[in-house]
Amino acid sequence: MPSSEELRDLLDPDSTVLLTVECQQGVVGPGAALPQLAAAARESGALANVGRLVDAAHERGVQVVHAIAERRPDGRGASRNARLFRAAERFPVQQLSGTAATRLAPPIEVAEQDLVVRRLHGLSPVQGTDVDALLRNLGCRTLVVSGVSANVAIPNTVFDAVNRGYTVVVPSDAIAGVPADYTPAMIRHTLALVATVATTDEVLDCLRRTAVRPE
Repeated sequence: MPSSEELRDLLDPDSTVLLTVECQQGVVGPGAALPQLAAAARESGALANVGRLVDAAHERGVQVVHAIAERRPDGRGASRNARLFRAAERFPVQQLSGTAATRLAPPIEVAEQDLVVRRLHGLSPVQGTDVDALLRNLGCRTLVVSGVSANVAIPNTVFDAVNRGYTVVVPSDAIAGVPADYTPAMIRHTLALVATVATTDEVLDCLRRTAVRPE
């Protein structure tokens, strides 16, 4: 675990961006496509912690980017080169563009200054989307990654961000996957090798100790 000083140095509001990954109604909300994942996100407290991080980022002037996965009704542009993609075509809840399934799930509040990036393909919100260009234009050096799932999208996001030169902070209790015991194992044996792992409370404590960015 990093010291509070090390973490505070990483979480400079002027160069930090909070990224929420697939925290949308159709993934983690009531009646989600994968009930087990939605239950894990809620019962573990991960979704609530994402909400806490978003609220703190808004208060402290840290930019928030929300990454949403969706698909067109006709499926055009969607990936089909993995079992997960083909299975998703048969889910009872479809993440169709413009529907409730692609809206951010409570308790996450979307502020006017937040950026929402939507993708129609792939496993990561960073690869092949506007996210990397937006982060560079925002002067991002540290990316805080939160959301779901610890099985696929979160590790892909972390790897893609690290490969592009960003320092990544992962709040370990603000991500979720299935089964429940997989998430801490993946963090310990994989993400901890390439990212700084902290708790939500540690990240919040650092943000509270920083000055509010002037408007």
